[in-house]
Amino acid sequence: MSTVDRLSRLALGTVQFGLSYGVANQSGQVSPEEVSLILDAARKAGVGTLDTATAYGESEKVLGQQDLHGFAVVTKLPEVPADCVDVSGWVEAQLHTSLARLGLSAVDGLLLHRPAQLLGAHGSALFAALQAQREQGLVRRIGVSVYGPEELDTLCQRHHFDLIQAPFNVLDKRLEQSGWLDRLQREGTDLHVRSVFMQGLLLMPPEVRPAKFARWQPLWALWQRWLTESGQSPLQACLRHALAVPQIERVVVGVDSLAQWQAILQSAAGPCPEVPSELQCADIELLNPSLWNHL
Repeated sequence: MSTVDRLSRLALGTVQFGLSYGVANQSGQVSPEEVSLILDAARKAGVGTLDTATAYGESEKVLGQQDLHGFAVVTKLPEVPADCVDVSGWVEAQLHTSLARLGLSAVDGLLLHRPAQLLGAHGSALFAALQAQREQGLVRRIGVSVYGPEELDTLCQRHHFDLIQAPFNVLDKRLEQSGWLDRLQREGTDLHVRSVFMQGLLLMPPEVRPAKFARWQPLWALWQRWLTESGQSPLQACLRHALAVPQIERVVVGVDSLAQWQAILQSAAGPCPEVPSELQCADIELLNPSLWNHL
């Protein structure tokens, strides 16, 4: 795979454009001026996909103030309010609001941030509402964003999705081990993966890593040993590992500065040495960042 092809499989995550986000974030929300520089660098590198969401603070609004020509945008709907009586109208209104903020007439993907709602009383109406937006040409693909492949076991029994977003990284082998990596491809569902850096946790030097993650010290020692033996930086290893998986359409990476984005672009090229089989973790308390506040 050429460097150009490899970079085109990256997607720029934009949560930091709207929020101060990430366990390793030292600089807070990215300024609009920096956003413009990052988008320009992405376009020049052949990166054509942007990932955002209503829940990402001002992200959609900030993107809408930029030139998005040439970018395919994937956005996500928030949780449907419990007292919502018109699910179809709610979805339509949410999407139109997102399109207005983004300054776009349509988006490439529309995902549900809380896909468990598809299993509830209004699940059929919610999925039908997504389909209606696709049929109107306002979105090209509909799908869900999940925390783990176990959610797909039930969701995909009821509905066929065009696009799935799920966590994947050098420690998180759940997509592969569950069989969903191959199954999604067989079923014609595109896959975008996120959390390849685990919010920057995998990139942190040992002396900077928060003490609450010390309980996984044997795993960090193995991670460091493999990096040393393979001659890779953490950034190179994380990116190359994900980009080497052919079933993945896009690898979503978030940045909080132009320098960080340029480092990602430079580090993505190159092969990934074989990852030791023991370099993995099944502990959901580490794999799911939403649980880190309870550590």
